[in-house]
Amino acid sequence: MNIFCKLLVIILFINAFTIKAQKNYPQNYFRNPLNIPMQLAANFGAVRSNHFHMGLDLRTNSQENLSVLAAADGYVSRIKVERYGFGNAVYITHPNGYTTLYAHLNKYYDKLDEYVKERQYKDEKWEQDITFSPGQFPISKGQLIALSGNTGGSAGPHLHFEIRDTKTEECINPLLFGFNIPDSIAPIISGLYWYDRRFSTYEPGANGIAVKKTGSTYTTDIVQVSSPEISLAIKAVDKADQGFNIGIYHAELRMDDQVIYSFSIDKVSYDDTRYINGCIDYPKFIKDKMSIQHLSSLPGMKLKNYSLPDLNGIINLKDENVHTIEIVLQDVNGNTSRLKTKVKFSKTSDQIFPTTKMVKANEGKTVTTENAEINFSKAAVYDAVNFQMSEKSNTNADGVSNTIVLQSPYIPVHDYYTLKIRPNRKLTNEEKGKVVVLLDYGSDTNVVQGKWNGDRMESEFNRLGTAILLLDQSVPSVSPGWKEGALINSSTLRLSGKTKIGDVISFHAELDGKWLRFARMKDGFVYVFDEKCPKASGLHTLKVTTINTAGNTNTQTFTFQR
Repeated sequence: MNIFCKLLVIILFINAFTIKAQKNYPQNYFRNPLNIPMQLAANFGAVRSNHFHMGLDLRTNSQENLSVLAAADGYVSRIKVERYGFGNAVYITHPNGYTTLYAHLNKYYDKLDEYVKERQYKDEKWEQDITFSPGQFPISKGQLIALSGNTGGSAGPHLHFEIRDTKTEECINPLLFGFNIPDSIAPIISGLYWYDRRFSTYEPGANGIAVKKTGSTYTTDIVQVSSPEISLAIKAVDKADQGFNIGIYHAELRMDDQVIYSFSIDKVSYDDTRYINGCIDYPKFIKDKMSIQHLSSLPGMKLKNYSLPDLNGIINLKDENVHTIEIVLQDVNGNTSRLKTKVKFSKTSDQIFPTTKMVKANEGKTVTTENAEINFSKAAVYDAVNFQMSEKSNTNADGVSNTIVLQSPYIPVHDYYTLKIRPNRKLTNEEKGKVVVLLDYGSDTNVVQGKWNGDRMESEFNRLGTAILLLDQSVPSVSPGWKEGALINSSTLRLSGKTKIGDVISFHAELDGKWLRFARMKDGFVYVFDEKCPKASGLHTLKVTTINTAGNTNTQTFTFQR
């Protein structure tokens, strides 16, 4: 294809992308899954920690237990029950080739809820992932399928709603299906940034440019840059008429009236959702909670169906001319904002010189210290990293290795890397069985039980920070929300879990010798009284066995009356 044809294809795509996208999907086939007007708390493609938001978050007026209705005819094809993630979720497969998902639910509709409960008692397992055949649970459009809630990885009552391609399981932007959400407001731009692309977007990082609004157009003063090779990024939000903030749907970058980059967030698969870290200024997101989206492709960003091919957004300024820049942002309804500016290469600043430990996108790398080794795959990083790895003495009383410093938690990793750490003293075989690896990445920690490979423990992580081997000889425990032998008048039994290092990874409860269904709620455990423990049934013995990350086990016994 010659250059003229390529440009023609790009222009035609950009001029018609909104109309084409909406025509490609059935309009008004799916109904609002709630009985209240649709109000978004978050939209498809919004920036989240390590992933795109994969559906719509629908407000439930800060309440739980609202009726959740099937968006169209179909059948329940799957349910999930999990501690984090979706919590309680229902999947409905429809005859038109799509599947809808409803998550963070409190309760399934009666017939389905009873089936799931029976399965849990049969398996003696609360967490479930069950698939169904088309004839088991047929569903009609508008039928009650669940009650809304706040389960799983939810920070407040709402309904998470997705539309997926049944065959590929790609999540598709639900706003392309014609839901009635009034939106006449164009995206709002609040910042522009440029990056020296001679080495990496991470070093020296973002250079802020003040943005002002002149009439209906955003502008900046002429941008003087100190590198002949740069890229741009935009900080912006979109709003609908109801006032909520949602993410940017479409953006394009033009230099001297020629399109050099364009992206649209139409669909994403869960296999690819972590590529969000290559679409944003990750250090700014982690450090300052700022969502800044790149208007260029990073070398290791392989997200499909996101940006146009052959347009990488790199701006070459080898001459000293003034070049015009225009950025166009657009929402699903076609509301458009434009930022116009000029950019000029002035003088060259000192270039970052990479170290011998540099990790590049699309290249594997092994870096070592005296007592540690890290192995990166070819898919590990999005952009080049001047990787710094060092050791320092640990200050943790349970530590049995030096603390291994792995660059910084402000640099993203896409693929899992392998980390090997040698302990700083000889361990007995019994002690080796109780060693775990703790990774501290600033905002939180991750503790795993690795495997021994010779004299070093090997583990896998997909974040950077500081790592250390810990010897965990403690046992986990649970604390009851009642006094021993007390008469319980409430509808639930509650236990809080605790472990010194890591997590309670296994919980097993028996009431008078038989398994009892406790739900896992964050760090707690909740049993809703059912026929397994009727009222006026006398004194009961509850035996609870917990296991932590290191494999340490504890069994506790409690009594209560009902």
